[in-house]
Amino acid sequence: MEEKSSCDGGHEFKLLLSCPSGLSPSQVSVVFNEAYDRIPHPDPFLEQSIFEVWEERERQNSPLYNWTNFRYGGYTFDVGNDPKQQPHVSLQLGLTNYRDFVGTNLSPIWERYLVPSEDDCIQCQHTSSPLGNGAVVETSDKKILVLQRSNRVGEFPGYFAFPGGNPEPQDVGIVSHDGFHELNQCRNSKVSQEMFDSIVCEVVEETGAPANSLSSPIFIGISQRVLNVRPIAFFFIKCNLQSDEIQQLYSSAQNGFESTQLCAVSMLPYGSTFAELRESHVEGKGPSSMRVIWRTWLLKCPAATEEALHSTI
Repeated sequence: MEEKSSCDGGHEFKLLLSCPSGLSPSQVSVVFNEAYDRIPHPDPFLEQSIFEVWEERERQNSPLYNWTNFRYGGYTFDVGNDPKQQPHVSLQLGLTNYRDFVGTNLSPIWERYLVPSEDDCIQCQHTSSPLGNGAVVETSDKKILVLQRSNRVGEFPGYFAFPGGNPEPQDVGIVSHDGFHELNQCRNSKVSQEMFDSIVCEVVEETGAPANSLSSPIFIGISQRVLNVRPIAFFFIKCNLQSDEIQQLYSSAQNGFESTQLCAVSMLPYGSTFAELRESHVEGKGPSSMRVIWRTWLLKCPAATEEALHSTI
């Protein structure tokens, strides 16, 4: 299931999970449990370093808010024995926070928090590893939307990325494990729905495209940067607006300050749509759509043009 690839500039990533045909909300569930929280590192120096890195960031960028995030702790994938049975993914999530993310994954010594292991979850058990999200948004004129991150963001300023952010525990009433007293099944259902609701919100807030112009998201996989081992859940969304219409809406996007420009690019080869590429990948006739779309994640391009972005594929 795991696949490694890379982008220009040495920004390698791993595909932890690839679902090129896409999974609907009914095919994705969540197990939310403190068993998937970060395990403190046995080295007290590394644990103390988390607070020191955070304090230094506060001095440079005051004030910082230590918000809560869902922590990625792995997944199970069930294809079933019955050919008519739909595949199902169960995401294993705990809780973490921005301070621990800054102090582990974003620390200059982030590699020291890793455990030598072929198992990704064991390797990253001492890192914060908040689960981010990203959307591959296809417009009605068959373009893919990417944003150039502004210099005001804390992670990879100036890079090109898909619209996205983080699912928010607070949006489903979760502040801590102790502060959520509903039955496990109800809690897990709410967290699972947040995975899909949050990515729609991110696209609306970052691009300006109205929610009623977007299709229901489908889950297409999880990537992990080799640099800082940050996991990202990806979704595919269709937009019934043309790219030039979204460009006009982008100027008044709620979170437009997080980026400096929106680009609509023809990233897919042979003029195919994303859906067509997914079908060809499933049937074994075409290139991997997942490999194509991941290559736009965090690309540092010399110019924000379709030609420049396309040349990196």
